[in-house]
Amino acid sequence: MSELKPLHAGHAGAVLAFELANRDYFAASVSDRGDAFFEEFADRYDAALAEQEADVCAFYVLVAEDGPVLGRFNLYDLEDGTATLGYRVAQHVAGRGVATASVRELCRLAVVRHGLRTLRAATSHENAASRAVLTRVGFVTVGPADPAHLGGKAGTWYQHDLRPRLSPVDG
Repeated sequence: MSELKPLHAGHAGAVLAFELANRDYFAASVSDRGDAFFEEFADRYDAALAEQEADVCAFYVLVAEDGPVLGRFNLYDLEDGTATLGYRVAQHVAGRGVATASVRELCRLAVVRHGLRTLRAATSHENAASRAVLTRVGFVTVGPADPAHLGGKAGTWYQHDLRPRLSPVDG
């Protein structure tokens, strides 16, 4: 059993362990964070918590019942009812529906907790797993992504309208 929880100061050690344990796995499909990320982790983590406190971003961790972080699910640049989604899951839970279920739950939280109407996400053409998760959850393609947003890789922007779909009234 796992739970999607808002990021807090007490998660720092588990998040760092998650990032270090999965660094090579992540680097195979997204740009490596680089050594500086790990060397400056405490400062970056504090900055993320400050952004969350300021309602600029909303960061979540998927935590296993026994404590380890299984994934990170983030909403960046919350503005005018819109945010950008980013996520990553641990290699040992990949392919088990964890990302799909967690992104679906984050979409729900985006509406009820953060008042969002639209989410956007970019993924590289090589990242078939992320493309599959996004389309399963209801994201649709909206155009090409600038390689600068994807570590130099070509990709696509996706968007998800979070508002409830109204069915036409017969009459």
